[in-house]
Amino acid sequence: MTPSVPATRDRIVSAAAKLFYSEGIRAVSVDAVAEKAGVTKRTLYYHFASKDDLIAAYLNGRDQPNLALFKRWFSEADGDVADKVRGVFYALAKSARHPRWKGCGFLRTCAELANMPGHPAMKVGVAHKKRVEDWLNDVLEAVGLETRARTLAHQIVLLLDGGFAVVLLHRDPSYMETAGEAAHALVRMELSKTKAAIA
Repeated sequence: MTPSVPATRDRIVSAAAKLFYSEGIRAVSVDAVAEKAGVTKRTLYYHFASKDDLIAAYLNGRDQPNLALFKRWFSEADGDVADKVRGVFYALAKSARHPRWKGCGFLRTCAELANMPGHPAMKVGVAHKKRVEDWLNDVLEAVGLETRARTLAHQIVLLLDGGFAVVLLHRDPSYMETAGEAAHALVRMELSKTKAAIA
């Protein structure tokens, strides 16, 4: 494979990502993606068998960067694990104040594909959300919350995704901060219970 082949593919995915995130997957045509990427429609279809495959590639390209961002925000926040979990929500709230913020690309895409559960992008979305949950489970287990880690991870993911939805609806990032306070309280309560059991 020549170096130009992956470069062309990456350019197509990058163009699709910008358009899909800003306008939605159904509103954006393959022609529009090809034009933004500076390639012919034929070239686009050389790299992607269908628009569905391109949508899946768009989400797949967001998977690891998004998770890495969550991990960075967590590590950069001061305090214990409860404070760090809250820090992720506050960092998201800060992002939501940017005029180009359009919510969670995974949730928005999956909402558009709700009647197509077997769509390849739905599978990518499910896998991404599971990776976020597994990461939260791991950080909670690491501080001694083994018996409650999975349930807490479920609760935090619900608060995260609920925050995404309500912030997008009201255009008010303070809802994400409120969700962060709720996540902080849940983790703090479990930490207190664990300390009391040990004492």
